[in-house]
Amino acid sequence: MANYLIYILFAAGLIMILKGGDWFVDSAIWLGELTGASMGLIGATLISFATALPEFFVSTLASKDGFSEMAIGNAMGSIICNIAIVISICVIIRPIKIEDSKFDNKAFMMLIFMSLFYFFASDGLISKGEGFILILLTIPFMLLNFYNPNKSKKPRKKIDLQKIGVNLGVNIFKFLVGGFLIIYGADILVNTGVEIANLFRIPKKVISLTLLALGTSLPELTASLSATLKYKPDISVSNIIGANILNITLVIGVSAIVNPTGLIVMPSSINMDIPVALLFMIIFILPGIFHKKIGRLTGLLLSSSYLIYIISLF
Repeated sequence: MANYLIYILFAAGLIMILKGGDWFVDSAIWLGELTGASMGLIGATLISFATALPEFFVSTLASKDGFSEMAIGNAMGSIICNIAIVISICVIIRPIKIEDSKFDNKAFMMLIFMSLFYFFASDGLISKGEGFILILLTIPFMLLNFYNPNKSKKPRKKIDLQKIGVNLGVNIFKFLVGGFLIIYGADILVNTGVEIANLFRIPKKVISLTLLALGTSLPELTASLSATLKYKPDISVSNIIGANILNITLVIGVSAIVNPTGLIVMPSSINMDIPVALLFMIIFILPGIFHKKIGRLTGLLLSSSYLIYIISLF
């Protein structure tokens, strides 16, 4: 494959994932508003699922094809990017005041799930059984959101029944076509990512932690930045926590199950990438728990730490 064609296809796959994720987010927000769900609930569930789909398909396809290091690298890289880039950009632009009463519970849940994943990965293999356990962890997270939602103080908007039929058709179209674009774009992204790694003789894990992770984290950036600018911090924070939890549970869990031998974890991931992700989580959640605010100083600390981490990969 000609070098220029590899880059074109990589860009095309990235654009397909972004557009597909954008349409998924639109349809998720529409459904949430239609049902009158709170912004925190929408961000932690519908939008988190929508924005985590690129990581899900990229990692599961990579694992199915036998590229365990790409599956792990994409998931860990996405978690790191979500915190060190997405949250950093949001809080540097506008510090986020924590209004979600369940922030502490969700934050601790994210940290506990990550620690459990670290324990599973410590022997160098995420078995199918451990992958199944990770998937099951999605259940308590969803129960926390659905059975303990924030009560919206704003009155529910009156629904125009005459417009539901038209909007329903449009959003079903966005859901189906967006899903196709994400799946097909993820397949292109994995294949071209391997080609680029081979072309420059860069380890596949490094490509996964940088190019793939940054690309698949763009939907989270778009959704969270938009929510921050619209003074809806519950969506931006809940979206990132939810997406990170789904990366640990669904993305890693399903990736372990679809791989015939289980998900092999490289020593560098055990010794560096996973501990870095844990450290970034702690830096992210502590100000929110103790001060109920994530400020610019936290954003600058995370972004500068991320730069050091990226430099250390090369």
